[in-house]
Order: sequence, then structure tokens, then C-alpha cells
Amino acid sequence: MAGLLASGRRLDAWLFVVLVALVATSSLRYVVRHGLGLTGVLVLLGAALLIAGYAARPLLPKRAGVPAVWSAVLACVVAALTIVAPSFAWCAVPVAFAVLQTVRFVPAVVCVSALMVVITVSWLRISATVDPVMIAGPLGVALITVMSFRALDVESKARARLIDRLVDAQDDLAAEQRRVGALRERARLSRDIHDSVGQDLSSVYLLLQAADRSWLRDPAVSHQNVKTAIATSRRGLEEIRQVIHELSTDVESSALTEAPELHRRLRELEDRSHGPAKVSTRIDGVSMPLSNRLAAALVASARGALANAQEHSGADHVMMTLTYTGEEIRLDIRDDGRGFDVDTVSSRREAAASGDVRTRRATTDTSSPTRGLGLKGIRDRVIELGGGAEIESEPGDGTTVSVWFPIGSSAQNGDLNRQNEEN
Repeated sequence: MAGLLASGRRLDAWLFVVLVALVATSSLRYVVRHGLGLTGVLVLLGAALLIAGYAARPLLPKRAGVPAVWSAVLACVVAALTIVAPSFAWCAVPVAFAVLQTVRFVPAVVCVSALMVVITVSWLRISATVDPVMIAGPLGVALITVMSFRALDVESKARARLIDRLVDAQDDLAAEQRRVGALRERARLSRDIHDSVGQDLSSVYLLLQAADRSWLRDPAVSHQNVKTAIATSRRGLEEIRQVIHELSTDVESSALTEAPELHRRLRELEDRSHGPAKVSTRIDGVSMPLSNRLAAALVASARGALANAQEHSGADHVMMTLTYTGEEIRLDIRDDGRGFDVDTVSSRREAAASGDVRTRRATTDTSSPTRGLGLKGIRDRVIELGGGAEIESEPGDGTTVSVWFPIGSSAQNGDLNRQNEEN
């Protein structure tokens, strides 16, 4: 829109320059040929009035009738000058453009046509014979002027409408991107809180529940459970501070987590996973550093899978296996618990998402093996970072949760580029 307005202002400026040049040369021609008598003075005054009137067009008030009066006065001045000195007829071209820009199209065409008739009559008056060119010339100029302006006006309005629609579409797209970004960030925060602070609070709850049961029967065990609950709540507080820190600071997305650090964080989960099952960790393959986000996703996935195993599976043992294959890194969390029917649970979740009240009530029951955001959160997090996730389980045969990410050089670069784009 600004470009269109700038082009229109440039055209007006050039038309004014052309008008001034035509008025000056026509006035000089008249004075040289006829002298500076009374008529010459009136011609110069009319020429000055024509230039001043044309220059005043941007200052015209928008009240009804004012532009029409201005157009009529300007056309009359040009007509009068042309009758006295036919050389002023060329000044009608920029004046015609100004009139077409100022008033509605039909009245402007009438005004321009009347002006061309006056010009034709003036030229015929000084001609010894009737010259067809003097008739066809002004009419041709009028036709070209009107058609040119009409084409420019239609094109500029169409382009302005197109630009307005484009601006509206860009605004809608930006609003939609902000909305999608906010929803994605909310989903990420819900997963992170569920798999960090939520799991620590769940552990504290289980520990305090165990301490309450053994409070009178075995005070030493109860005291130990309380101490462990205190340590776990402290780690939960650290997790909360870490989440707040990541939200309030610009974390470097291209930094890498070294393999020993990742292995240490995974093995820490063995002690932090409070429940009946014993947790073991195994590392296979040649280790290599990972981007911070991939490492954090692996740890969060392991924490969420362990929490589900401890709380729902009834397992005696859980094995975490981290495998480097050169092209990808894979984390498998296998428990020997009661297992469940994956297809049945998936259909329940889909039905709950579609609004089935009975199914939604069932999936929120504490006996559900997918209570809360656990397994779904693991899958969503991994897929968001370009990896894959799979859950294998059969009733009575345990459960295996597997996640994997490509870690070749191109995959790592792609992950870092994706992080930079999101930032």
C-alpha cells in the first residue's frame, strides 16, 4: 500500500512539473508575440491562477461539492486561456488527470470532454480552413487520457485490495503461528512437569505412605523412608528451579551433552525410582555426545517409563538399555510386570479424546496403565524431536517402552537446525 501511494505521489509531482513548464512556455510565447498589454497581463494572471489552483489540490477539504467546484474552476481557467491563446490547450492534459483523480469518474469525463470541445473550437477559430486533425487531435488526447487513467485506477485499486488481503492473511498466519507455538509450549511444559516434578512428588507420596504404614511397627524403616522423601522433595525443588531457569533464560541450543554425563543421569534414576521393582541400567555400543535436547528427552522418557512401571506394572525388575548403533541411539525400558493390551488402551484413549464420557472416566481411573500423560507424553516428545517411539506389551508378559533418535552427523545437524528455527 505504501508503494502504491508513493507511485501516485510521484505521478502527481511529475504532472505538476509538466503543467508548470507548459504554462511558462505558453505565457512566454503569448507575451513575445502579442506584447504585455491588458490582455497579456490577464493571461499571466490566469496562468498564475492555474498553477496555484493545481498546487492546492492536496489541500482541498473533503466536504461534499468542494472537489467538484475546484474541478470546474480549473477547467474554466484552462478553457479561458485556450480561447485567448490556443497554445494553452496542451495544459489541459495534466489538468484532465487532476480532475479525473479528484471527482467521480462520470462527472470527470463530462468535464474533460467539455474542455476538449473548447480546445477544438479554439483551434478551428484560428485556422483558415477546417482541418480534421484539429478535431481528431483533442478528441484523441481526451480518449487516451481517460482510458489511461481508468486503467491505472482499476489496476491500483485491485492491487490495493490484493495487498490488503495479503496483509490480513499474514496477520492471520502470524496469529495462528503464535497460537500453535503457545499450544506446543504448553504441551512441552506439561510433559516436562509430569516427568520431572510430577514423578518426584509421586515418589514422595509413596515414601510417606510407606513410612505411615511402618510408623509403629518399624520406626527405623519409617524414619529412613521419611529421609528419602525429604531428599526426593529437595530434588523436586531443584527440578522446579531448573524448569524456571530454562523458561527465563536463553539456553544455548547447540551445546552438547557428553556421553558420561548422560549415563550418570540415567543411572541416577535407579536410586530415584521408588517402588517395588529393582532398576538396572546397561550401556551398549560406542558412545558419543548428543545435543542437550536429545539427552534431556532420553532422560525424561526413561523417568516417565520407570514411573509407569513402578506404579502400574507390578514388576519385580526393570532393565534400562541404552544402545549406540552409529546411526541412532535407542533406549529400551523393559519390565517383567503384568503387561496390558496396547490396542485396547489405545482405543480407550482415542475414544476419550473424542468425548466418550464412560471411556474418559475409565482412563482416569488409578488402575489404568496409562494414567495421566505418561506414555503419550513420551511418544509426543520423541516425535517432536524427529525420533520414534514404540510400546510393546501383552497381558502377563511385561512391557517394553522403546525410543530412538538418529544420531549421524546429518541427523545431529538437522536437530540443531530445528532447535535454532524454534528459538
